[in-house]
Amino acid sequence: MSALPTARIEDKPARLTILIDAEKKRAFEALCASQDITVSQVVRQLIREYLVKHGVEAPPAPAAIRDGAAGPAQGANALHSD
Repeated sequence: MSALPTARIEDKPARLTILIDAEKKRAFEALCASQDITVSQVVRQLIREYLVKHGVEAPPAPAAIRDGAAGPAQGANALHSD
């Protein structure tokens, strides 16, 4: 019997929970939806840009996160998928 590969903890998505004004959240979700992009994708891009701006190197994200295979993030939990 062969052993199944196990994902390293670094390869698993981590959750980021933030508090945001309800009106800003609705506006942000609507804008993302109008651009056919998930809230999580935008937040991940903002984080990448912030890290680069401040000279912080981070390893590339696993393919499942880069490609959006971690699932869409919409509705009440939109900012909880990263």
